Amino acid sequence: MPVSVTAPQTKTKTKPKVERPKLYKVILVNDDFTPREFVVRVLKAEFRMSEDQAAKVMMTAHQRGVCVVAVFTRDVAETKATRATDAGRAKGYPLLFTTEPEE
Repeated sequence: MPVSVTAPQTKTKTKPKVERPKLYKVILVNDDFTPREFVVRVLKAEFRMSEDQAAKVMMTAHQRGVCVVAVFTRDVAETKATRATDAGRAKGYPLLFTTEPEE
């Protein structure tokens, strides 16, 4: 009686390619009305910056008109920008943080 030999079956698992989430920049827009000390306070509170880091970011925005504060995933960037802008609005300042995709 003939014996049939079958090749062992190998199971290959296909891993779905997971793309890194697109990153977004949080941008501080300079204005001539929000006090510098308040901007530094918001940067420290919302973005967990040191006093020196926050002062440098604030001065860069003051001198250049805008400054990238940090880079996050879209949800985090939009949440932080909204919370920081709302903090200024709550005190009556036109403080503005925006987001845009990182290239």
